[in-house]
Amino acid sequence: MATGAPTPQQAIPRREDLDKDLGVGSRVANTRGLRFLNHDGSFNVRRRGQSLLESLNVFHWLLNLSLFRFTMLTAGTYLVTNVVFATGYYLCGPDAFAGAQGKTRPAHFLESFFFSVQTLATIGYGHISPRSIAANVMVTIESLAGLMGFAIITGIVFARFSRPTAQIIFSHKAVIAPYRGITAFMFRIANARTNQLIGVEATVNLGRIEKKDGEEKRAFYTLDLERRKVQFFPLHWVVVHPIDESSPMWGWTPEQLKASDAEFTILLTATDETYASTVHARSSYKMSEIAWAAKFVDVFLPSDDGVVTIDLKKLHDVEPAVLPRAGEPAKLL
Repeated sequence: MATGAPTPQQAIPRREDLDKDLGVGSRVANTRGLRFLNHDGSFNVRRRGQSLLESLNVFHWLLNLSLFRFTMLTAGTYLVTNVVFATGYYLCGPDAFAGAQGKTRPAHFLESFFFSVQTLATIGYGHISPRSIAANVMVTIESLAGLMGFAIITGIVFARFSRPTAQIIFSHKAVIAPYRGITAFMFRIANARTNQLIGVEATVNLGRIEKKDGEEKRAFYTLDLERRKVQFFPLHWVVVHPIDESSPMWGWTPEQLKASDAEFTILLTATDETYASTVHARSSYKMSEIAWAAKFVDVFLPSDDGVVTIDLKKLHDVEPAVLPRAGEPAKLL
């Protein structure tokens, strides 16, 4: 017996098994109850061991903030900055400014606040002007902060609006539905924007825990789709994986898939016609988000002028369906 032979724990993974791994690593893959991919496309990972400066990436964080949060953050930063400089002007005293008319402390602070607003935005109405050294130093600092701050905000706003992104709506649930005498795993997608996406390609992977060599490991399968790519995407698209003899879902019951901690991960790639750039969208479905023996409700609406119309409010709606019984052309799931 060769002394250098690897033990089962040290066995080198096969190339095909490595290629099927989604990149999450074996430690994460074999963890039960962990969702790899959230509905919004973010990953459930946490990284430690970096200092605050090493891990801080303010630019990307600001780019990925929602528009509402970005607006509130910008407004809050603007308000706090003016309050800070207004406090500095207030501490300089009423004699530090020519034209100041505030007689009480609140009136003087309010006057200092609006002078800060005018200085930060380089408005300068000329009603109040600094005349002490301290006040002029404060104005110099605030003018520089205003120039740099507005330049940075302008750049971030431009980057947010000029960056091509995909706004894809995924159906809240996937379904196991009748399909050409068998059954199929399906979910629906639609473009939430009025821009055109072309060459939309879908990749669907199934990850589940399987017992191999007496050890539980997560296996990954790239599911064959009825149609992997559509050239045009003006309406909606039902992505279909037929569950036939070649499918890793063939013969599996809902209970088995649930016990195996199955998760379906989706990656969409398309070309944004407006920017001529590639965009991506990600999502996933766990077993609690799959409707068995169900089908999607029709989203097409009648039209008097002949224009094809769909109701996106119905994109997530499902209704009961009858699956083929055991012993018939399709195997019961």
